[in-house]
Amino acid sequence: MSGANVTNLIIGVAVVALLVSRQLMARRLNENYRLSVILAIIGLVEFANFLKSVHGPHDDGRITVALAGSLVLAAALGAARALTVRVWRQDDGQLMRQGTWVTAVLWIVSLAVHLGYDELVAGHIAGTNGGNVGDATIVLYLMITLAVQQFLLLARVRRQEAAGDVPTSF
Repeated sequence: MSGANVTNLIIGVAVVALLVSRQLMARRLNENYRLSVILAIIGLVEFANFLKSVHGPHDDGRITVALAGSLVLAAALGAARALTVRVWRQDDGQLMRQGTWVTAVLWIVSLAVHLGYDELVAGHIAGTNGGNVGDATIVLYLMITLAVQQFLLLARVRRQEAAGDVPTSF
């Protein structure tokens, strides 16, 4: 394993630890998608750089299949995680959310599925920097999975509010 791959692995583990810990804390549920837009821009730049660094003919569609399949998996796992997150409205009107231990497990499964799927579909396609499609699309993956989770949590709150069933505490 090269030094760059070890560094990427350490950064990846740190990001996962941060994501999981933040998901388990009671936090405000944002009603905007600013983080998703930022992650989309960063992810598209990373993926474009990867595509520029790939040498050889790869027009058999493996990169496209790897990206499309990974983003579908991101959406599905974001939807599954949304089911495990508690939401409530505080007395001051602030919308809150907090994940459970199942949410944490699904985060770990989600990232393992992303990297495993990439290895299965396009594992040996690498750019000049040694990174593979999964490395290049991880930020796009995180953007999709977070945005789907947030969208579904907000949709659940809207349904609960329409029915008068939004919890006021947990």
